[in-house]
Amino acid sequence: MKGSGLPLCLLTAVFYLFWTPSAGLKTLHVGSCVITTNLQEMRKGFSEIRDRVQAKDEIIDFSILSKSESLQDTKPADRCCLLRHILRLYLDTVFKNYQIPGHHILPKISTLANSFLTIKKEIRLCLQPQEAVVKALGEVDILLRWMDEME
Repeated sequence: MKGSGLPLCLLTAVFYLFWTPSAGLKTLHVGSCVITTNLQEMRKGFSEIRDRVQAKDEIIDFSILSKSESLQDTKPADRCCLLRHILRLYLDTVFKNYQIPGHHILPKISTLANSFLTIKKEIRLCLQPQEAVVKALGEVDILLRWMDEME
């Protein structure tokens, strides 16, 4: 009977591991999407390389993302879709094209990219592909107006 306590102990440990929420995981409600991610870990990883990355940024007169606006400023129905497109921009363009100045930055960027990819996979498609094509084509006039305003 002495040996019968070990399987019960192992079963309890396994149960505890699977049913205890992981430290740092946060559930985000982004419009109609629910995402579970570790923002704390992503912030920590980025903070370790932020100064080196930002020191290379020579474009100081504008930002791609506004610090004074957020996803909260977007209509709730559009938040999930907007976040998915922003993540796709980072995954398809930023992370793929960033020229790494040192090998110590590569693992941090890779980890951050993997975190973004995990979040993007959790987000369902915003629109059906054909609906997205029709919507985008129908809004070409808005794009042309934006371009015209840049003169």
